[in-house]
Amino acid sequence: MFKTEYIFARILLPMIIGIAAFYFFANQQSLFWLKIIISLIFISILAINFAYKKLNAHRFKGITGILIFVFFFMLGGLLCTLNNEKLRENYFTKRSYSYLKIWVNDEPEQTNDILRFKARVVSGYENSKQIKLSGQLLLALKLDSLNPVKLKYGDELIISAKYLEVEPPFNPAEFNFKNWLAGQNVYEQTFINQNHLLKTERNIGNPIIKYALDLREKQVAKYRKMIKDDEAFAVASTLILGFRADLSKETLAAYSKTGTIHALSVSGSHVAIIFLVLDFFLIFLNKKRILKIFKFFLICGLIWIYALITGLSPSVARSAIMITIFIASKTFARNKNSYNILAFAAFCQLIYDPFLIWDVGFELSYISVFGLIYLQPKIYKWIYIKNKWLDKIWQLIALSLSAQLVTFPLCIYYFHQFPVYFLLGNLFISIPLIIIMILGISILVPFIDLLSPIFEWIIVSTNMVLKWIADLPYSTFSAVWINLPELLLMCLALSIFVYSLAKFNKKLLYTSLLIFIAYQSMVLYDNIIASSQKKIIFFSLRKNYSAAFIKGRDAILLTDLDPQNKNYDFFVKPALDEFQIQNIKFINLKQDTALNTFIKKDRQIIFGNYKILWIDESLNYKNIKLSGGFSSLWLHNNTKFKLNTIPSEAHYKSFIIDATNKDYKIEEFKTFAENNKIGAHILKKNKAYLIDLSQ
Repeated sequence: MFKTEYIFARILLPMIIGIAAFYFFANQQSLFWLKIIISLIFISILAINFAYKKLNAHRFKGITGILIFVFFFMLGGLLCTLNNEKLRENYFTKRSYSYLKIWVNDEPEQTNDILRFKARVVSGYENSKQIKLSGQLLLALKLDSLNPVKLKYGDELIISAKYLEVEPPFNPAEFNFKNWLAGQNVYEQTFINQNHLLKTERNIGNPIIKYALDLREKQVAKYRKMIKDDEAFAVASTLILGFRADLSKETLAAYSKTGTIHALSVSGSHVAIIFLVLDFFLIFLNKKRILKIFKFFLICGLIWIYALITGLSPSVARSAIMITIFIASKTFARNKNSYNILAFAAFCQLIYDPFLIWDVGFELSYISVFGLIYLQPKIYKWIYIKNKWLDKIWQLIALSLSAQLVTFPLCIYYFHQFPVYFLLGNLFISIPLIIIMILGISILVPFIDLLSPIFEWIIVSTNMVLKWIADLPYSTFSAVWINLPELLLMCLALSIFVYSLAKFNKKLLYTSLLIFIAYQSMVLYDNIIASSQKKIIFFSLRKNYSAAFIKGRDAILLTDLDPQNKNYDFFVKPALDEFQIQNIKFINLKQDTALNTFIKKDRQIIFGNYKILWIDESLNYKNIKLSGGFSSLWLHNNTKFKLNTIPSEAHYKSFIIDATNKDYKIEEFKTFAENNKIGAHILKKNKAYLIDLSQ
């Protein structure tokens, strides 16, 4: 069952399934039973191997295979449970402390006067006694505008022990920040002012990572001196050094719409370029084994030097590990099966950090490399081209097609868009990217910095061409939303389809078409539902208000946000995209509007059978005359209107309390609602209020 050449490829699958399964059911009890079961299975496998001939164990290969499968499934569960810091006895939230000693666990990011970073907890102070603790938290630091503190990776700090659990997403389709942080073992967050923080002047971070980040900072400073164009500097710093530079929306959109966004995140493709360039120039060392070994150490050393220059970012470190294992296997191992090497690299990284299976970069890296190994040679063989240079172009096309094909479902699921001109974009950027990488690293060396004007010109020209491609008609299909069952069906249909073509198997081809029809049926059903939907969504925001009145694929958005606002992009737009809204009309509460299905006039909003009365500060201490009932009262902007003065004939079912109200007013409205047994929907730090009128 477990052939030697595919051993890691076979044991990786049950281990991943085990990690995924126990991620959601991790507790101390499961940890105890996992250890017992793994020990029993391990002893059983050893006993079978020691008594193989006596037991004639060859007759029970199937049972042995199942035992091995279960063993690695349980091992994945054990690794996942052990990696969960919340289960540790000294996790910092399990007891109350006055102060926490922490250290900065990544590179701080500054937005305006807020500094954000992950911090690792070292200890807690309880009655002047210091107790060793574990865990991480996300810290947002409000800087002093006159004398802002400067923090770096590894700096030790003492803060007050006030924190909250990371909030879940409150709006439909909103990015799940809580799950994303949980994948990094971060579950709590805190917001403090600079005057509540004490810097101890000690740095206790990993010295290698600290050196790498300091080294990258120096290289970024060199780029800043050499490159005059701000956008070219931002692209160079991001593309080569992995420094989070401020790229313009236009440039980011150009790379995204052309399917070349991978070029902006230092990852596997960049490390692969360095490896291929070095392998090409050092090909003369392949003549003797001793020279091949020297070549291995030289290339690996240079790749890890590059990883240091990029600050040892997780994506680069992963890629460097993958390439190192790949080169080592090709140099030393007798078994040079590429699938096994790829699986071994993933196996090693998951042993170190099982939560990596939820990292989008990790998923896309390994899936794309698998596509290049399996699919690229098959696509390349479709067409035979005699001309040497045309054949090289066809190789690049096959490369781009294979990578895009295998990552297509996940890209749709995570990023909700598909670049139509990805072939054109990737064909164009392949040569400039190699040149940019070579020149970008070279000009960091003294005396070669004379080439910086050429380097800058290539980046500016590349950006111009990509923006031109992005502006072509129908450059991208955006706002494409699929759910998890649809993703699984798409992946299954695509996998069977590719395999059927590779094996020329008609039955598998028909099977893939049937699965694809099932997928399309689900998509068609979603479209029918979207065309007949009638909903109201009151969005949960922090300081603003927004309500969408949806009929079919049209929406009236009653809001004080504009389409360029970040809060609109983050909290409101994803829900409208998921509900397949094509036409949006923006209005605010000051406007009176009358449309086919929507009327807003004289503080009243009517949408179908749903009727809302809007009450704001202009009604402070006033009496109003009303007739008829309302579905809801919308309380806005800290109104001081006396709710108990509303006439009894103007009955209503619930309050809608938006985020323009301060916390004390929200509590006041909530208390009134509870005392009068009226429903209250608070649109601040609570779930969005969704009303389905189509039922």
